[in-house]
Amino acid sequence: MTRPLPAPPLMQTGAHSAAQASSSRKTLIACSLGNALEMYDFTIYSFFAVLIGRHFFPSESAMASLLMSLATFGVGFLMRPVGAMVIGRYADRRGRKAALSLTIGLMTLGTALIAFAPTYSQIGIFAMVLLVVGRLIQGMSAGGEVGTASVFLMESSAVGKRCQNVSWQAASQGYAALLGAGFGFALSQLLDPAALESWGWRIPFIFGLLIGPVGWYIRTRLPETHEAAAAHKAEPALDAEVLKRIAQGIGLMASSTIGMYLFVFYMPTYLTTALHYPPGSAMAIACISSGCMAIICPLAGKFADRYQLRKRLLAWTVATPVVLTLPVFYLLGQVQHMGLAMMCVAVLILPTCIGAGAFFALMMEGFPKAQRSFGTSVSYSLGVTIFGGFSPLVATWLIAALGTPLAPAYFLLAGGVLSLACLKYFPENTGCE
Repeated sequence: MTRPLPAPPLMQTGAHSAAQASSSRKTLIACSLGNALEMYDFTIYSFFAVLIGRHFFPSESAMASLLMSLATFGVGFLMRPVGAMVIGRYADRRGRKAALSLTIGLMTLGTALIAFAPTYSQIGIFAMVLLVVGRLIQGMSAGGEVGTASVFLMESSAVGKRCQNVSWQAASQGYAALLGAGFGFALSQLLDPAALESWGWRIPFIFGLLIGPVGWYIRTRLPETHEAAAAHKAEPALDAEVLKRIAQGIGLMASSTIGMYLFVFYMPTYLTTALHYPPGSAMAIACISSGCMAIICPLAGKFADRYQLRKRLLAWTVATPVVLTLPVFYLLGQVQHMGLAMMCVAVLILPTCIGAGAFFALMMEGFPKAQRSFGTSVSYSLGVTIFGGFSPLVATWLIAALGTPLAPAYFLLAGGVLSLACLKYFPENTGCE
């Protein structure tokens, strides 16, 4: 029997390149879907915080109901460090693929609890319990999701494409927030207020459940990364240097996290309650923030790869909001105009979008591969918990306590200064394994 002739070198190279491209796309989709589901669920919760507060935390004071709803939004973040430590350690020991399948399953379960939970008027205090449990499960999943998915993307990428590929984590958050904002805007236009308050707010959560099974199916069919296969052969050891790097990573998170949670998630509530914008207009402005993340993050990541930028790019992207935050918030408070509000939000979210890919690459390259998933997950989750999860609550409280709509700017300003200080001492290990 005649054996087939080997393919010419060019054909082999072409077939190999096509297979690599297909595998890369599959990896991007698998990692981005889970992250998108997390951000989508968190986005729509924040957008419908007022209605959720009325259903699950009834009170004579509208502000008290809103604060309880926002506190529940923040409660989910308390589980992020737990999820980061448990799932991040699991990913370093058993592989990134197994951890990613676990996180998307947990996120789907938490979303289902929120989507179908009876209200306080139906089952009393148990409605609050179901809502909080759903947020806790989501929080644990999110704690292991972003760090592990980012590490998987990085380890699956060539050194010259790390920033671009990892930036899809941030871009997927933008697409998810855009979808959530679009849902909120569309429902506010298509449904009357009574229908929206009664059952309409559940529709986006139910839609989010469709993402989970698709993401889980794709993730279970991904190949494990070579770094993960090598890393979990040895027992991951935590030493003083890793703990120091985690502390620096938490500080690095301050500026971008506060900015993102204020301008993407909290902005609709801020514009409607503090500046008295119409609800539909506030949703449209939030879409600007989400759109910037979705479009600019991958483009900026490609630029960062081309010039091998990490710390130099991040120094600029962190310093810019520090300089601009007070003037921008002042303008928002003085002039109520849709065009100006859109421009102000875009100006403040743009630096974070530009630095997203370089930020994730810098953080992951700062950890040895045996502790990479754990270190990245814990740094990210503690940073988001401290500076992001309670940002809406802190901003709302600061406005009430200080009596000025400028109050959120002070919070963002402090975060920017902290991030700049941590960036100075964080190592830049471009090209590490």
